[in-house]
Amino acid sequence: MIDHAHDLASVRGATERLLTAAATLDNASVTESSRLPGWSRGHVLAHLSRNADALVNVLRGQPMYPSAKARDADIERDAPRPLDVQLADLRDSAERFQEAGAVPDDWSRTVELRNGVTDSASRVPFRRWVEVELHHVDLGIGYALEDLPEDFVRREIDFLAERFLGHPDVPSLLIEEDDGRRIPTGGHGDLALVVTGRRADLLGWLAGRRDGSALTVHDGTLPSLPPL
Repeated sequence: MIDHAHDLASVRGATERLLTAAATLDNASVTESSRLPGWSRGHVLAHLSRNADALVNVLRGQPMYPSAKARDADIERDAPRPLDVQLADLRDSAERFQEAGAVPDDWSRTVELRNGVTDSASRVPFRRWVEVELHHVDLGIGYALEDLPEDFVRREIDFLAERFLGHPDVPSLLIEEDDGRRIPTGGHGDLALVVTGRRADLLGWLAGRRDGSALTVHDGTLPSLPPL
């Protein structure tokens, strides 16, 4: 069962870690490339701020973004800002998200995100937690997939496996973590390919952050996954 209050607290902790780490940057390093192709660190920070506000919209029953074009334009607009402005925006938008999450509401209701995707309101805090943790890694400032909280990694692997379950472009897969835990995913084929590896490497592959070269595929070839 999803505990949205726990996840809201986890978001707050992850945000504080990110803010502390990002505060060691300077204006020049904010303009440097992140680990995401085509995005500077400023793009990553701007996206995190605008995503917090977008998820406030979701919790209020409003469209997440006015449009895909508007979302992209806002990120491009905010990416070149100096570090102090980026950090203040990130902190303020994070607080707005926490305030929206603290409003008594029906957390079992269905909400709509981007591209017609729907989910339980109770999972919105976890979705924000994912944004903060993975984009902290994307900044390329010393925080790696191996540094992510263990409970987060397990849940995110489960979440991504669920997203690919039944996908027509993904063969039947059985994800096997290094402790033996197995999670089915994928969509077609009678026999499941077994993919094994460390949790950090499995998460990196499923989330599009690593190429999967550190993983082992039994009796087959590691498939390419569609973008999230």
